[in-house]
Amino acid sequence: MKCTEIQEMMPDLATGVETTAQAQQHLESCAGCAAKLEEFRQTMALLDEWQAPEPSPYFDTRLQARLREEAAKAPVRWWQWVTRPAFAGALALVLVVGVFVSQRGDKTIPPESQTPGTAISDLSALDKNGDLYANFDELDDLQVQPDVNATP
Repeated sequence: MKCTEIQEMMPDLATGVETTAQAQQHLESCAGCAAKLEEFRQTMALLDEWQAPEPSPYFDTRLQARLREEAAKAPVRWWQWVTRPAFAGALALVLVVGVFVSQRGDKTIPPESQTPGTAISDLSALDKNGDLYANFDELDDLQVQPDVNATP
């Protein structure tokens, strides 16, 4: 086994859930992995002994009172009353303009304004004459018989 595999198995090895012969051989031959396993076991033992401290009585009550005091100290900002509705109005305006522009963007260029040889005119010609161009593929598939009367 490799050291990386042992490090992935470290939690299971420390608790004794998973021990394989290969892992034991690696731990006996690799001092670094054995030392890390021992450190891991010590850390887990400390965590097992640790207990979360109890909060003091009325902690939540005092915290809420302190938050109310701090909120009362804060001055009333007039721009908060102005900026929120202004921001909402600007957002609504952007939404309306976006919908209007997207509906107008569906219109195509009229054929009389298309100049020959441009990408738009070529694509519109392909669109109009799709069936005709599809038949060109059939012409390529036809076998042409050589003309025996032709002079070289």
